[in-house]
Amino acid sequence: MNEIDCIGIYYHPRLDEARAAADQLAEQLRQRGIDVWTSMPWEPERSTEHLPQTDLLICLGGDGTILRAARASAGHHCLILGVDLGRQAFLTELLPEQVDDHLPALFNGDFVVEDRTMLEARPIDVEGEAPSVLTALNDVMIGRGSLGQPAYVAVWVGGDLVGVVRADAVVVASATGSTGYSLSAGGPILHPQARNVVLTPVAPHLAQAAPMVLPGDAVIELRLGLEHPGSLSVDGQRPFSLQPGGGVQVKRSESLARLVRFGERPFFAQLGKRLAWLDERRMEAVSRTGVEAFDAKYVDPA
Repeated sequence: MNEIDCIGIYYHPRLDEARAAADQLAEQLRQRGIDVWTSMPWEPERSTEHLPQTDLLICLGGDGTILRAARASAGHHCLILGVDLGRQAFLTELLPEQVDDHLPALFNGDFVVEDRTMLEARPIDVEGEAPSVLTALNDVMIGRGSLGQPAYVAVWVGGDLVGVVRADAVVVASATGSTGYSLSAGGPILHPQARNVVLTPVAPHLAQAAPMVLPGDAVIELRLGLEHPGSLSVDGQRPFSLQPGGGVQVKRSESLARLVRFGERPFFAQLGKRLAWLDERRMEAVSRTGVEAFDAKYVDPA
């Protein structure tokens, strides 16, 4: 395990407490002799200029802040530690009041690194300027360009045409992204360290279009029909406009998102809370089956 000598702190610009927390944490780290820089992740140059020498990114915000950190740090191999500022995010590990207590463990290497699969997207026939390669931690989506007009999307997997989906959109999600937009569209939940990829049609029209779990080495190509333009979005960011017939090629990225874990927020306990499977009424309904022995810290009392 490499020593942590340089730390970057990303803070959410719209959360009042985030900037103050970033400044306070930066001062604590400097007192330990750590080289520290801070930035909003929305500042393109400032948020990336120090990444080559950064060992750890601490993200003060929610899942969106971590998604930006993962994309920005792709290829730099730095660790990411998420601090949740109040929205019960999936990707964060600590609450603000837990940070001080975990700093000794952080610098002693008393943590595990959870490697998350990322996706590589190559746009095809995009209107205007767009990067030739986009990286996503959650998902890549193409769909209709205007309300009221479903998109025809041709789907290829490994060079084989699977079919043409008529839907609002088609989402390709990593295991991490399987609990995001893909889940709300009826897709399956994957364990976050799985290497599989999920393909989920969003609001398919007039015909069944079931989600598919694909192997991690699958190369997926999505193409719009020739009649209407559409849009391409990566991790829910501002969409790029696609020409009729345009699309995207998606495959697993060589980069991984390397999340620091202390074991404070187990995935399945978080999942149960987010899906309201652990509310008090449900727990009472099975209290005689041994569930009462379940550790109370994972149960949402509300």
